[in-house]
Amino acid sequence: MDWLKSMCVSFIVASSFSIHDEWYFNMRFRDAMKGVNPILSATPSDETRNGPYVYPKGPYSHIQEAKGCMEHLIWCTERADNGRGVGFTGGHFHKNWADDNFRKLVLNALLWICKHEVPSTGVESKLTDEDMAKNLDPKNKK
Repeated sequence: MDWLKSMCVSFIVASSFSIHDEWYFNMRFRDAMKGVNPILSATPSDETRNGPYVYPKGPYSHIQEAKGCMEHLIWCTERADNGRGVGFTGGHFHKNWADDNFRKLVLNALLWICKHEVPSTGVESKLTDEDMAKNLDPKNKK
């Protein structure tokens, strides 16, 4: 398996960008991460690990024990039979899709899963504010 090809889904986005999304802590992967290639990882702040958005409200000891540890948000794998998969814990907030790097990372991953060539500069896409406002469900204000 060619892990360099796996990495192409991430090499062509900015090395650093910032969004606001939910965290899934202490993800369980295969032993020693065998065959799992992290693509996007970050270290949540202690404040984030303390809650308050987790339900039921934390803090939880197993999350607190991992303070300072990196958490993987996107990862990929390629099986021995050449099947491919990508895991992604993001996408909770619609406004994140307006971020070019966030969108490119996901679009690159989709091409990679389908075994299509990822362009050398990644999948280019542009969204306008009008695009972002299309097809939103009406929200009831309380």
